[in-house]
Amino acid sequence: MILSTNQPYLFPYLGFFYKAHLSDVFVILDTVQFPRGTTWLTRNRFKNDQGTLWMTIPVWKKGLGLQKINQVRICHEGYWAKKYLTSLKSAYSKSPYLKDHLMFLEEIFSTGHEMLINMNLSIINYFFKQFGIKTKTVLLSELGIEAKGVQLLVEICRRTGADHFLAQSPTKKYLDMDFLQSAHIKTIFFHPPSWVYPQLWGDFIPNLSALDPVLNCGPKASEILKAEF
Repeated sequence: MILSTNQPYLFPYLGFFYKAHLSDVFVILDTVQFPRGTTWLTRNRFKNDQGTLWMTIPVWKKGLGLQKINQVRICHEGYWAKKYLTSLKSAYSKSPYLKDHLMFLEEIFSTGHEMLINMNLSIINYFFKQFGIKTKTVLLSELGIEAKGVQLLVEICRRTGADHFLAQSPTKKYLDMDFLQSAHIKTIFFHPPSWVYPQLWGDFIPNLSALDPVLNCGPKASEILKAEF
């Protein structure tokens, strides 16, 4: 059984979902440490007529010390939610499938999620449905594992019954391959494809949020994600 893991990114790019698609079990690391610096957990890229459109969700960090991802609260001061929704509606106003997903976007930015994890999981689960991904998804918090580093990966595999761990090729230099082998876990590395699809506003920009292909390609976004290269 093939297992992979990932932190619960905000509006993840296609590679996030491609990895899940290749796996039998996909573990979302919701109880690892929330990064102190810039992180894909709170920001991602979209596209408008000016080029790349960045969006960052404000969260409470000052004075809170080290937090686990599932402890991070969203800061609702100001009008950023309304501003971001307006920006996305404007950026994708000419996208052929905006109307099909507008209710989803309005719910995401109007629900007022207190916790970042809840907002991100709502987005991830929505895109799982759009891409037709049937992979079993498990939260790390549901497994009750407190280990760290490569030992964490071993314990996750043991708890879920996985004997293969799937990871992107660049992570190979960070993994203790001997330790994984001694734990009878085989490692599979992959390169995400270089997806190209119909996109608004000039030259193609790769690796944007998965929202971009979904709004531009609709149901065909699933075929694009899963295409054999």
